[in-house]
Amino acid sequence: MAHGGGPPDHVWALDYQHDLTVDGRALRFCNVIDEFTRKALATRPRRSLNADRTTGLLDELIMTTGRKPEHIRMHNGPDLTRHALADWAPLGSVGAVFIEPGAPWENGHCESFNGRFRDEFLTTETFGSLLEAQILAEDWRTECNTYRPHSALNDLTPEGFRMHRETTHQQLS
Repeated sequence: MAHGGGPPDHVWALDYQHDLTVDGRALRFCNVIDEFTRKALATRPRRSLNADRTTGLLDELIMTTGRKPEHIRMHNGPDLTRHALADWAPLGSVGAVFIEPGAPWENGHCESFNGRFRDEFLTTETFGSLLEAQILAEDWRTECNTYRPHSALNDLTPEGFRMHRETTHQQLS
Protein backbone atom coordinates (compact mmCIF):
# COMPACT_ATOMS: atom_id res chain seq x y z
CA MET A 1 0.00 0.00 0.00
CA ALA A 2 1.36 3.41 -0.96
CA HIS A 3 2.32 5.88 1.76
CA GLY A 4 0.56 9.20 2.08
CA GLY A 5 -1.57 8.68 -1.01
CA GLY A 6 -5.29 8.80 -1.08
CA PRO A 7 -7.64 11.15 0.72
CA PRO A 8 -7.55 12.12 4.39
CA ASP A 9 -8.33 9.17 6.66
CA HIS A 10 -7.28 6.65 4.03
CA VAL A 11 -4.46 5.39 6.28
CA TRP A 12 -3.85 6.06 9.94
CA ALA A 13 -0.37 5.03 11.07
CA LEU A 14 0.14 3.85 14.64
CA ASP A 15 3.27 3.32 16.72
CA TYR A 16 4.44 3.35 20.34
CA GLN A 17 7.18 5.31 22.09
CA HIS A 18 8.57 4.89 25.59
CA ASP A 19 9.68 7.30 28.32
CA LEU A 20 9.76 7.55 32.13
CA THR A 21 8.37 9.82 34.81
CA VAL A 22 10.86 11.34 37.27
CA ASP A 23 10.17 8.50 39.73
CA GLY A 24 11.33 5.96 37.12
CA ARG A 25 7.89 4.64 36.24
CA ALA A 26 7.19 3.70 32.64
CA LEU A 27 5.25 5.83 30.18
CA ARG A 28 4.16 4.42 26.84
CA PHE A 29 2.86 6.83 24.22
CA CYS A 30 0.53 5.60 21.49
CA ASN A 31 0.96 7.89 18.49
CA VAL A 32 -1.62 7.84 15.69
CA ILE A 33 -1.26 10.03 12.60
CA ASP A 34 -3.19 10.50 9.38
CA GLU A 35 -0.65 9.73 6.65
CA PHE A 36 -2.20 12.11 4.10
CA THR A 37 -2.60 15.23 6.24
CA ARG A 38 0.26 14.42 8.66
CA LYS A 39 -2.17 15.32 11.45
CA ALA A 40 -1.32 13.83 14.83
CA LEU A 41 -4.61 12.27 15.89
CA ALA A 42 -3.24 11.02 19.22
CA THR A 43 -0.12 11.22 21.36
CA ARG A 44 -1.61 9.30 24.25
CA PRO A 45 0.55 8.36 27.25
CA ARG A 46 -0.36 5.51 29.58
CA ARG A 47 1.59 3.50 32.15
CA SER A 48 1.08 0.48 29.92
CA LEU A 49 -0.59 -0.02 26.56
CA ASN A 50 -2.12 -3.33 25.65
CA ALA A 51 -4.39 -4.37 22.81
CA ASP A 52 -7.57 -3.34 24.63
CA ARG A 53 -6.26 0.16 25.38
CA THR A 54 -4.99 0.56 21.82
CA THR A 55 -8.25 -0.53 20.21
CA GLY A 56 -10.11 1.61 22.76
CA LEU A 57 -8.08 4.63 21.66
CA LEU A 58 -8.85 3.89 18.00
CA ASP A 59 -12.56 3.56 18.82
CA GLU A 60 -12.39 6.87 20.71
CA LEU A 61 -10.70 8.60 17.75
CA ILE A 62 -13.35 7.30 15.37
CA MET A 63 -16.11 8.54 17.67
CA THR A 64 -14.61 11.96 18.40
CA THR A 65 -13.55 12.75 14.83
CA GLY A 66 -16.63 11.27 13.19
CA ARG A 67 -14.28 9.61 10.69
CA LYS A 68 -12.56 6.28 10.41
CA PRO A 69 -9.61 5.19 8.36
CA GLU A 70 -9.80 2.69 5.55
CA HIS A 71 -6.58 1.13 6.89
CA ILE A 72 -4.41 1.16 10.02
CA ARG A 73 -0.66 0.79 9.37
CA MET A 74 1.31 -0.66 12.28
CA HIS A 75 4.22 -2.85 13.31
CA ASN A 76 3.84 -6.58 13.07
CA GLY A 77 5.36 -7.51 16.38
CA PRO A 78 4.99 -7.91 20.12
CA ASP A 79 4.84 -4.14 20.70
CA LEU A 80 1.41 -4.19 19.13
CA THR A 81 -0.74 -7.14 19.99
CA ARG A 82 -1.08 -8.19 16.39
CA HIS A 83 -3.91 -10.66 16.70
CA ALA A 84 -6.16 -8.40 18.77
CA LEU A 85 -5.69 -5.48 16.39
CA ALA A 86 -6.10 -7.72 13.36
CA ASP A 87 -9.37 -8.97 14.88
CA TRP A 88 -10.53 -5.44 15.77
CA ALA A 89 -9.92 -3.88 12.35
CA PRO A 90 -12.48 -5.85 10.28
CA LEU A 91 -15.17 -5.30 12.92
CA GLY A 92 -15.08 -1.61 12.03
CA SER A 93 -14.52 -2.25 8.31
CA VAL A 94 -10.92 -1.10 8.68
CA GLY A 95 -8.06 -2.89 6.96
CA ALA A 96 -4.96 -3.77 8.96
CA VAL A 97 -1.64 -3.20 7.19
CA PHE A 98 1.29 -4.72 9.09
CA ILE A 99 4.80 -3.62 8.22
CA GLU A 100 7.55 -6.20 7.99
CA PRO A 101 9.70 -6.74 11.10
CA GLY A 102 12.87 -4.66 10.93
CA ALA A 103 11.46 -2.41 8.19
CA PRO A 104 10.54 0.88 9.90
CA TRP A 105 10.66 2.69 6.53
CA GLU A 106 7.37 0.93 5.72
CA ASN A 107 5.78 3.14 8.39
CA GLY A 108 7.79 6.19 7.33
CA HIS A 109 5.31 8.96 8.12
CA CYS A 110 4.83 7.67 11.66
CA GLU A 111 8.57 7.10 12.14
CA SER A 112 9.22 10.68 10.99
CA PHE A 113 6.59 11.96 13.41
CA ASN A 114 8.09 9.84 16.19
CA GLY A 115 11.51 11.41 15.53
CA ARG A 116 10.08 14.92 15.87
CA PHE A 117 8.06 13.89 18.93
CA ARG A 118 11.18 12.44 20.57
CA ASP A 119 13.49 15.35 19.64
CA GLU A 120 11.07 18.22 20.29
CA PHE A 121 9.05 16.81 23.16
CA LEU A 122 10.30 13.71 24.96
CA THR A 123 13.92 14.87 25.26
CA THR A 124 12.92 18.37 26.39
CA GLU A 125 10.28 17.50 29.00
CA THR A 126 10.52 15.91 32.44
CA PHE A 127 7.28 14.34 33.59
CA GLY A 128 6.35 14.37 37.26
CA SER A 129 3.26 12.25 36.69
CA LEU A 130 1.12 10.53 34.10
CA LEU A 131 -1.36 13.42 34.25
CA GLU A 132 1.39 15.93 33.51
CA ALA A 133 2.55 13.82 30.54
CA GLN A 134 -1.03 13.67 29.23
CA ILE A 135 -1.53 17.44 29.46
CA LEU A 136 1.85 18.33 27.94
CA ALA A 137 1.51 15.75 25.14
CA GLU A 138 -1.92 17.09 24.21
CA ASP A 139 -0.59 20.68 24.20
CA TRP A 140 2.32 19.64 21.96
CA ARG A 141 -0.01 17.71 19.60
CA THR A 142 -2.35 20.70 19.29
CA GLU A 143 0.57 23.04 18.57
CA CYS A 144 1.98 20.64 15.99
CA ASN A 145 -1.35 20.32 14.16
CA THR A 146 -2.41 23.95 14.35
CA TYR A 147 0.69 26.16 14.25
CA ARG A 148 3.56 24.26 12.63
CA PRO A 149 3.69 24.28 8.83
CA HIS A 150 5.03 21.24 6.99
CA SER A 151 7.06 21.55 3.81
CA ALA A 152 5.41 18.34 2.54
CA LEU A 153 2.04 20.11 2.87
CA ASN A 154 3.02 23.20 0.84
CA ASP A 155 3.97 24.94 4.08
CA LEU A 156 0.50 24.55 5.55
CA THR A 157 -0.23 23.12 8.98
CA PRO A 158 -1.93 19.71 9.08
CA GLU A 159 -5.20 21.44 10.09
CA GLY A 160 -4.80 24.07 7.37
CA PHE A 161 -4.00 21.43 4.77
CA ARG A 162 -7.08 19.37 5.63
CA MET A 163 -9.33 22.46 5.58
CA HIS A 164 -7.85 23.62 2.26
CA ARG A 165 -8.37 20.18 0.74
CA GLU A 166 -11.96 19.95 1.98
CA THR A 167 -12.77 23.43 0.65
CA THR A 168 -11.16 22.67 -2.72
CA HIS A 169 -12.99 19.36 -3.09
CA GLN A 170 -16.35 20.90 -2.11
CA GLN A 171 -15.92 23.55 -4.82
CA LEU A 172 -15.20 20.85 -7.41
CA SER A 173 -18.34 18.89 -6.47
